[in-house]
Amino acid sequence: MKKDDIIMKLGIVHILDSSVGMPVLSDAPLDMGSGLSDFFKAHIEKFTESDDVKRCQFSEGSRAMELIRACNAENFVETGRELCEKLYGIMNANIDIPPADVAILVFSAEGTDYFGFLKLNYKTFYTHATKSAEDGRNQNEIILQKAILPSQGQKLSEAFVVNLSDGTILLTEKKYEVNGEKKAYFSELFLECRAPMSQKAKLDLVTRAVEQVNQKYYGQEDAGRRMETKKAIYEELGEKGSLNVEEVKEKVFPDSPQMQADLTEKLEKYHLEKEVIRPQSENTVKKFQKQHLTTDTGIEITIPMEEYKNPDRVEFLTNPDGTISVLIKNIGRLQSK
Repeated sequence: MKKDDIIMKLGIVHILDSSVGMPVLSDAPLDMGSGLSDFFKAHIEKFTESDDVKRCQFSEGSRAMELIRACNAENFVETGRELCEKLYGIMNANIDIPPADVAILVFSAEGTDYFGFLKLNYKTFYTHATKSAEDGRNQNEIILQKAILPSQGQKLSEAFVVNLSDGTILLTEKKYEVNGEKKAYFSELFLECRAPMSQKAKLDLVTRAVEQVNQKYYGQEDAGRRMETKKAIYEELGEKGSLNVEEVKEKVFPDSPQMQADLTEKLEKYHLEKEVIRPQSENTVKKFQKQHLTTDTGIEITIPMEEYKNPDRVEFLTNPDGTISVLIKNIGRLQSK
């Protein structure tokens, strides 16, 4: 969802600071000037375009669903207040959940209306303050401000938008401790919706499972195997823009049906053995674009994947005594940073 396609219609902000002991709820919508609209649009684009976003559906009987689907210009303020009272009750009972301001929005994008809920968790920063001394002189100070809102460049860790035409949800969230265990309270307790894994979470699980199978058969120290595995995943993502789990297991373990079977077994626990993962953000696949190596002597080497694949640029040599040499070839210029 691109910010240039978003048209803001309504907005309101409520203060959910659990240290206060009660929510501070607004009775009137915001004056949505261009600067404030741009702030909200930037946050909406940032989290909806991320591979951390989950595509969800409300569960039957969800109170949040009932409120959001019935929301209109007349009951907009009351809808936001009731949603925030519910969220504050959950926050107040679980101290690990961070305090925040909540921006509730109604907007359109490409002809479709959406309901937005942005939880703007507080940041702590130093800022200046001015006061008058007893003798009338001006005194400037540096103070710690504990309720700074996230900037436009930061991605929110808790937010959602609802497509008001079909009820689908785009959601980002973070787990916090609730009743002694880590829980995705935002989807499970607050929204009461079914939240599958994000594309990023799926990709992380597959790559972690591949590493575990590698370790089982080759040990943790076989850097060559790990580099070749990373190369295979990089090529799959680069060629197709997606990762077909059934196909990639044959590329990362081409000569071992047993290793392929072990990988399938690990991924069956998460129902990912036949998944096609389609990351959209460049940041999600960035870790596959370079090989990062560290020697036992503390030397660190970073090789772009395109250079790693080119034998005219990089060569790995196994010496007679079992040690490894890395030969970097055809260097035109060296820079020190």
